[in-house]
Amino acid sequence: MSRGELLLYVVLPYAAIAIFLVGHWWRYRTDRYGWGARSTQLLESRTLRFASIVFHVGALAAIGGHVIGIIVPRAWTDAAGISPEAYHLVAVVAGLAAGVAVTVGLLALIYRRLRFPRVRATTTRLDVAVFVLLTLGILTGLTATVLNLGDSVHYRDNVAPYFRGILLLDPQPELMTGGGVGLIFQLHVTAVWFLYALWPFSRLVHAWSLPIDYLRRSPILYRGRGPRPRRARAAATTIRAER
Repeated sequence: MSRGELLLYVVLPYAAIAIFLVGHWWRYRTDRYGWGARSTQLLESRTLRFASIVFHVGALAAIGGHVIGIIVPRAWTDAAGISPEAYHLVAVVAGLAAGVAVTVGLLALIYRRLRFPRVRATTTRLDVAVFVLLTLGILTGLTATVLNLGDSVHYRDNVAPYFRGILLLDPQPELMTGGGVGLIFQLHVTAVWFLYALWPFSRLVHAWSLPIDYLRRSPILYRGRGPRPRRARAAATTIRAER
């Protein structure tokens, strides 16, 4: 195994996990007021409403599917009487649905950033880096699902055990470098590790913020665009007359 493969499949994962954990702690301690999504809803809301809902629903479904696929080994589903063919069919259908949803949502969010100048003006270089990694991770994941319709990669025997080994401090990089894992799976995994490393320093931290305060926070009042009430106009006229 080459040094590059060890860096990609052993050093990078643990470095990304360490940055992910320590970075969130540091960000919360030093930038608590900047912790959030830096919402631009007031600048444009129509496209955001559609894009945000579709993207988040797809992302949650995709993340949930990945977690189940990593945590649940083949032996458990075999013991439950679920055949490999049935498991793969459900995984493919759910994965394609989640992948299409998150892709459509991401494309709509990118379109919104490019289409509306006021929203584009709030975009930072870090936002661009996050969009690039998200795009790479989503497209490679969706492509891997399509190319593996026939379960030629057998990801439950290599990719999933690789991630379990990382989490159990028993890395097995040979599972990712063997002939059974294609380049598209390797690109997908690598992009996700880089995204985890960047996560604490981006607006993605809002994923860990539960909107509990919204239940007890006072409403925010905005000045209307219409004409001022008659009493306010009369008061303003009186003040000008007294001057």
